[in-house]
Amino acid sequence: MGKIINRKYMEKGMNMKLKVIYEDNHIIVVEKIPNVPSQEDETGDISMMSLVKDYIKEKYNKPGNVYLGLVHRLDRPVGGVMIFAKTSKAASRLSNQVREKVFKKEYLAVVDGKLEQEKGTLENYLYKDKKTNTSYVVSKDKKDSKFAKLDYEVIKYDKENNVSLLKINLHTGRHHQIRVQLSNFGHSIYGDQRYGSRGKNKQIALWAYKLIIEHPTKKEKIEFEDLPKKVGVWKILK
Repeated sequence: MGKIINRKYMEKGMNMKLKVIYEDNHIIVVEKIPNVPSQEDETGDISMMSLVKDYIKEKYNKPGNVYLGLVHRLDRPVGGVMIFAKTSKAASRLSNQVREKVFKKEYLAVVDGKLEQEKGTLENYLYKDKKTNTSYVVSKDKKDSKFAKLDYEVIKYDKENNVSLLKINLHTGRHHQIRVQLSNFGHSIYGDQRYGSRGKNKQIALWAYKLIIEHPTKKEKIEFEDLPKKVGVWKILK
């Protein structure tokens, strides 16, 4: 669909652009903008929820409030494919898919260093410190710890910059899971200042590039893909 520029935010000097990947009567799939929160938070910053609502309101000339269901979230610094429900029926059915693990997300990550194995699985127990909004790898015996599992595959190694491009499949959806597990593994995501990457003051190189769902009304499997722009460390995609 290309990029829709929301005039209201341009007037505020924010120059927010919304890329719509797919849209029908029940769902809308967009590219989440890095550093924009999935939904409103304590910062009061503009969220993806508000951007998509305003897009719908403007496109269809809808008066009053616009219904939009939040089905899943992506960490604030992360970009990529994100889906919202345009009807309560779609929201309910997609939420069920999340619980039943029919709903799947795959990620691309650029990490520090060269991995010894081309493929692997990471299994850890994670604990979230709510005061610092940070998660840690802990013993399974620690109270409130949660099991976390992901698979990774090395797509490419860039010797010049000593970074590796990984494809990641999540089995669980824990707080900061990919970031914490890879950091604990000794291969922090490039630009992840919170979890120890050498790429300081850079944008985190984690991108939700694929989303797989069962359409909430058509009952057919459908995939959406979106890649980051090939700039900075993402030039490794070339």
